[in-house]
Amino acid sequence: MSDKNRKIHLRELKDPVVFVALGLGSGLSPKAPGTAGTLLTVPLVYFLQQQSLLAYAFVTLFVLLTGPWVCGYAAKKLQVHDHSAIVYDEVAGFLITMFMVPTNWRLMLLGFILFRFFDAVKPWPISWCDKNIHGGFGIMFDDVVAGVISLFCLLLLQHWFFPL
Repeated sequence: MSDKNRKIHLRELKDPVVFVALGLGSGLSPKAPGTAGTLLTVPLVYFLQQQSLLAYAFVTLFVLLTGPWVCGYAAKKLQVHDHSAIVYDEVAGFLITMFMVPTNWRLMLLGFILFRFFDAVKPWPISWCDKNIHGGFGIMFDDVVAGVISLFCLLLLQHWFFPL
């Protein structure tokens, strides 16, 4: 498997699992597909923030549990490990980033920036996960770690700069 940016054919998009893995097509953005996949998640996060914490946790857990299979399946179908258009992992990472964070556009924006920073720059331990954990679980795991680190930073910044 090679070429993280190889062109995706229409017949591949007709597979519903691949379509979901590609963030309902958002991952096909020619520039910054990970950012597009994260943007796709913003309305979902906003909606879930209006629900109970249990509902938010359930949806996040569902994405986390299905993610390794969805991403692994798509990578196999596309014949590229972690194709840049696979953004289901960004959905999981941003859901984690915003978990237990109050509804506030400044916090949403800050969470978005933090998650995109950690996902793109991949400081340690995210870079280690990206290089050493493979398959569908590996595609997901570096974004999960980026989400956890982003959530931790966001909660600290919220405590210091956005007290309730």
